[in-house]
Amino acid sequence: MGIDISIGLLTVIMFGSLLILLMAGLPLAFVTGGLACVFLFVLGDANALNIVPSRIFPLMTNYQLSAIPLFIFMAAMLERAGIINDMFDVIYKVLGGIRGGLASATIIASTILAAMVGVIGAAVVTMGIIALPAMLKRHYNPEIAMGSIMAGGTLGILIPPSILAIIYAVVAEQSVGELFIGAIFPGLLLSGLYIVYVTVRSYINPLVGPPIPPHERVSTREKVALVSRMAAPIALIIVVLGVIFTGVATPVEAAGIGTFGAFVVAAIHRKLDWPTVREACLTTLKASAMVIWIMFGATIFVGLYVLEGGQQFVQELLQGAGLGPWGILIVMQIVLIILGMFLDWVGILLLCVPIFVPIIKALGAGAFGLDNPDDLVVWFGVLYLVNMQMSFLSPPFGYALFYLRGVAPPDIPMARIFRAAIPFLMIQTIGLVLCMLFPQIIIWLPRLVYG
Repeated sequence: MGIDISIGLLTVIMFGSLLILLMAGLPLAFVTGGLACVFLFVLGDANALNIVPSRIFPLMTNYQLSAIPLFIFMAAMLERAGIINDMFDVIYKVLGGIRGGLASATIIASTILAAMVGVIGAAVVTMGIIALPAMLKRHYNPEIAMGSIMAGGTLGILIPPSILAIIYAVVAEQSVGELFIGAIFPGLLLSGLYIVYVTVRSYINPLVGPPIPPHERVSTREKVALVSRMAAPIALIIVVLGVIFTGVATPVEAAGIGTFGAFVVAAIHRKLDWPTVREACLTTLKASAMVIWIMFGATIFVGLYVLEGGQQFVQELLQGAGLGPWGILIVMQIVLIILGMFLDWVGILLLCVPIFVPIIKALGAGAFGLDNPDDLVVWFGVLYLVNMQMSFLSPPFGYALFYLRGVAPPDIPMARIFRAAIPFLMIQTIGLVLCMLFPQIIIWLPRLVYG
């Protein structure tokens, strides 16, 4: 038989060893899975290892998860076809004449990009390659330029079709469609707040974001012609999201439509050839495999912790602190923000959501002034997505910071990239607080669509 350890000590040992191994630079997928198998053997016996296939198999056979490789492939095809370059070029020429226009163009392009690409890295790296040189060449403040790229890039976590929303819905056992619809207004709210910030900063100090020179500007007629060039990719986004929201297709079927649409858009732009398809396939394979392996490892780790009574322990700990429902919700958000500084987004989801969601459900919708339990799970799910968006900008290990470091000029130090992220991190905090205080921002649209 295995060793008998108190749940409090087990919590410290399990999560302590996880943190130490991750800080040593080992990959999350193998750390969580490997540690889980070690603890299973130490705490139980050979039969306890049966939890491994019983946790992994439901994920392997989950139909909704097949949307992930399809959406990643759609994004990779659109990126390879040069759609993103064209889109930035269009928005840049339309908005370039106003102060802070290029930073606003970057954020708008990133918002549209988020609706095409459910993957963060692609958005930050692509905009870093296209938009950063354009802004620095026109003497933009590097911190505003880099901040708008990183903040805009993280919108992919929130705006559908977000890969994270699909995984969250699978783990929390709720509707992907409802979560997608609930995330639209918070995503647009944050995008709007970023644009307001860069515009106000540029009007207070014109040197921060100067307009492009008159000879580079285009007439209204040319602007209309430019916008029409973006008709195909925008139509694709509208079709993909439209079939989900109207209930015509499930998110998986919509992802299939999107993938076919990406081929059509690439063909229209004369970029449909074998190297494009091959590169898109390789990108999809790498990104999907990474996500799925992390899911396998983390689900075994959390499964063991819940089996040993971890969920009960956390629930009693939070309720025993006498914080009340709002206090518990705030503590959860703080835990997610802290974990976001050190851990991968998929890892945080699989470590926290199986423990947090039952606690929130147990508190009840009435505790937060909501009418029904369905509203509660959608509201908490979108709050989680907004929170994860913050994790991408949180120093010291926020992913967006390192994605940008990879494409920023060598003379820009890492400390400056950190500084560029801070104001946008504050804006994200304001967005999170607004979504907490005014749940209607999240639940109004799902109610309207689903009744």
